Amino acid sequence: MVQEVEHIKPYQPQGSKTEQVRDMFDAIAPAYDFMNRAMTLGIDRWWRRVAVNRVKRHLRNVATPSLLDVATGTGDFALLLHDRLSPVHITGIDLSQGMLDVAMRKVTDKGLAGDITFEQGDCLSLPYRDGLFDAVTVAFGVRNFEHLNIGYSQMHRVLRTGGMLCVLELSTPQNRLIRWFYDLYTLHIIPWMGTLKSGDKSAYRYLPQSIAAVPQGQEMLQLMRQAGFTRCQARTLTLGTCTVYTAIKS
Repeated sequence: MVQEVEHIKPYQPQGSKTEQVRDMFDAIAPAYDFMNRAMTLGIDRWWRRVAVNRVKRHLRNVATPSLLDVATGTGDFALLLHDRLSPVHITGIDLSQGMLDVAMRKVTDKGLAGDITFEQGDCLSLPYRDGLFDAVTVAFGVRNFEHLNIGYSQMHRVLRTGGMLCVLELSTPQNRLIRWFYDLYTLHIIPWMGTLKSGDKSAYRYLPQSIAAVPQGQEMLQLMRQAGFTRCQARTLTLGTCTVYTAIKS
C-alpha cells in the first residue's frame, strides 16, 4: 500500500512525484479553499477542530509551544492552531509557493505575521534542527509525500522528546453502502467540480486515487511506529471518510 500511494502522481507515471505535486498545487492554489469547502460540504472545518483539540490537550502544560505545520498549504490549519493555542509560534512549510502566497495573505490580513511564519521547502528534508518543536501537524498532506517513511522520520527528528505528531488525512469508508456513495462522489462528482473550478482535470482525478491508495488505520500507525513514535492512535470521523492519527516521540 505504501508503494502504491508513492507511485500515484498527478500528471504522469514518470518523473518525481514531489515535483508534480508542487506543480499541481501551484496550479490549483486559487481554487483550493473553495474546493475544500465544496468537496467536504464544509465538514473539513470540524475535522480540523477535532485534530487541533488533540494537540491542545497534549500541550496544555506548555506555556508558549513551538509548532511545525507540514504541508501547510493555504494555512487554514496553522491559523486554527493559533486561534486555539495562542500564545504560540507556528512555522508552516510547503512545497508550493502558490499555496503559500494564499496562506501569507491570510496571515497578513489577520495581523499575525509575527506569530505564524511560512517558508517553501521539501517536507522530506526539513530544514530545522533536531528536537525544535513541541508538536508537528500535517493536514491532508501525507498522501502527497513521495516517501512516507522519510517524511515520518523527518517529523520525528524535529520533535522534542514528549512532543506530539498529529496527522489529519482523508480515508475510505469500510461500510459497503456508504462506500458506494463515497466512490460515486469522489470518482465522478469531485473531478467534474474540480475541473470546472480550477481547469486542472488531472489534479482532481489524482485526489481520490491518492486517498484510496494511502495507508490507513493500523497500516498508517505501523509506519509511525517504524519511524520511532509510540502511543500511536487513530480516530475515524464522519463515517470513515477522515482519520486523525496521533503519536508521541518518547
